[in-house]
Amino acid sequence: MLTSTTTHEGAGAHGKEEAKTDPASLLQHLTTESQNEASQGFDTKSALEIARIINHEDAKVAAAVKKALPEIAQVIDQVARSLRDGGRLIYIGAGSSGRIAALDASECPPTYSTAPGQVQYIMAGGPKALASAVEVNEDSEELGQRDIARRRPTRKDVVIGLSASGRTPYVVAATAYARARGAYTAAVTCNQEAAIANAADIVIVAEVGPEVISGSTRMKAASAQKMVLNMITTGAMTRLGYVYENLMVNVHMQNSKLVERGIRILMRACSIDRETAVQTIKSAGRSVPVALVMLKAKVDKPEAVRRLAKSDGNVRLAIEDTVLEL
Repeated sequence: MLTSTTTHEGAGAHGKEEAKTDPASLLQHLTTESQNEASQGFDTKSALEIARIINHEDAKVAAAVKKALPEIAQVIDQVARSLRDGGRLIYIGAGSSGRIAALDASECPPTYSTAPGQVQYIMAGGPKALASAVEVNEDSEELGQRDIARRRPTRKDVVIGLSASGRTPYVVAATAYARARGAYTAAVTCNQEAAIANAADIVIVAEVGPEVISGSTRMKAASAQKMVLNMITTGAMTRLGYVYENLMVNVHMQNSKLVERGIRILMRACSIDRETAVQTIKSAGRSVPVALVMLKAKVDKPEAVRRLAKSDGNVRLAIEDTVLEL
């Protein structure tokens, strides 16, 4: 049986045993569960005072994430290598963490034209937990192991467990299972000395401190996790060459807004007029990357397609006709 708890520094033998079995003992050591002095008397404040207090606390989130940038960068490169080699990025979470994971995974296909299976999420309670609370599932190690086992993680994959507390049994167990199967594992948490650290190859800690409403980790902790996941997928897709300069060149043009975005991207990247951009996109089979390579490298569609295949979809390298290396 995998353990999903941890002991705390300075505890004696009896204290260690208590920390493994007593939820109250576990929670009292978590900064995310501590009471925030800045929001004392919160229920007596005016609407403007409430907004100011929350805003003041939210301002701490970016600074907390900044401290984890070296670890985030390592995960970015690992995800890029994995996706390039045919692997997957699989998020695992519960509650707010799971919903953030689902959001990030669902936004990759329209933003970068990734296949739906490349970036996935697993959430305690399944898809129905996105809209309805099914928090009881997050206490089950067995369910966590079962759900990740169904995805059959391999050495090609990156599995990221998200847990604000760092001790969610479902997430810890699933992350440990994936690591045992050879997947590269990372953890995103908001507490130091988290149990999930023992289940992952690398730990990203964004210690945002106590929440305005004690224990309400859908606030600062969730914001920090959202920022981290934004960095990981945006960074990985950029490293793979799905971004040219700072333009979303791999956009999936499935509706009128995205078609217009594709046209404007081509106009900016190539300094051309709208009519030229529209005609080139049409001749490129409605593919912005193909159109961009055609214009920048001054080649026809078959040659642009060949170059993109050679560079594994990296637009800049396709323009330069070189090979992707990570």
